[in-house]
Amino acid sequence: MKDFQGKTAVVTGAASGIGRGLAEKCVQEGMNVVLADVEESALSKAAEELSALGGEVLAVQADISKAEQVEALAQKAYAAYNAVHLLFNNAGVGAGGTVWESSLADWQWVLGVNLWGVIHGVHFFVPRMLAQNEESYIVNTASSTGVVAHAGLGIYKTTKHAVVSLTETLALELAERGDKIKASVLCPEWVNTRILESERNRPTELQSAPVDQPGPSGTESGAQLAQQLRDLIQNGMQPSQVATIVFEAIREEKFYIFTHPTTKIGVRVRMDDIINERQPQDIIKLAGHAR
Repeated sequence: MKDFQGKTAVVTGAASGIGRGLAEKCVQEGMNVVLADVEESALSKAAEELSALGGEVLAVQADISKAEQVEALAQKAYAAYNAVHLLFNNAGVGAGGTVWESSLADWQWVLGVNLWGVIHGVHFFVPRMLAQNEESYIVNTASSTGVVAHAGLGIYKTTKHAVVSLTETLALELAERGDKIKASVLCPEWVNTRILESERNRPTELQSAPVDQPGPSGTESGAQLAQQLRDLIQNGMQPSQVATIVFEAIREEKFYIFTHPTTKIGVRVRMDDIINERQPQDIIKLAGHAR
């Protein structure tokens, strides 16, 4: 896809972070933009700001972990614009400690948003996009943690590895059909977002005992990892830069979209471990800093 003018995009998690950056880039490209987010006040603010930039914007409050809400999102998008040419399954959250100490509520919430949110987006939008029979594109947001190995962030990484595999399969299945829809997976490294503040949008029924750090809970190494994450995210790439990289990748039809060249180092390490059938090396310890 080379030209975006006058076409329609749907962005989940559009009120902040990478989603907000993608939505603004869509407006700059002259697209109609359907903004979806669970956080009502932030969504309203984003819609107001993007409209002020001259964007044609439709805001839809939606919890993407709920199938019926994503179906309603698709219905509203098509009712308003008759087609969707660019779909960003982007919303994401993080929670939990070690894989054994994380609560089932942690697992249910993060899998619900990060993985089921993408599944719902594909399920309800792809059939409609196929039926419209126009050049279209899907970008699913995973993470650099979805293609490398290290300790910590177990639930988050589980979802992101799954999104990578889901998108690989989606792209191959669409290619087998010879269809006009392409797909890519976005694997950002450190980006200045509010991912560590995800708890603000956690449903009451999935509340869990608070975990102060995303690493091994109650340990010095866990606290150190948590502080590393906070520092790296705070000093990370701006969402607008990520959006520029994404749109360039769409134009060039790159499948794996990496925001940082260092991600490929971790990929090579992991692939070498797989080929040699050995326990994976921790890329954080190997590099001497969090990735």
